[in-house]
Amino acid sequence: MWTRIKRLFVIKTRFEACLIIYALAAGAMERGKDYMAQFPGVGGYLLCLACTGAVFMAGAMIFDALALRRAGASAHSAVAAHHP
Repeated sequence: MWTRIKRLFVIKTRFEACLIIYALAAGAMERGKDYMAQFPGVGGYLLCLACTGAVFMAGAMIFDALALRRAGASAHSAVAAHHP
């Protein structure tokens, strides 16, 4: 039962990764709007920029982890195919 629940929180495809990154970006932009309203001027803009930068870094890490997992799975299947 726990395995089935755990699988819900694993990103398996690039499409799922894009959906998660979109949700992160929507939340970051909402927070950035709040920062610009609370801190008018350069400070608010810098905090908004930091929010968007965090999404770019998180998105890159998600895509890298997905590619690493895919490469590991293909290497594992290639080794299993050559060693019966």
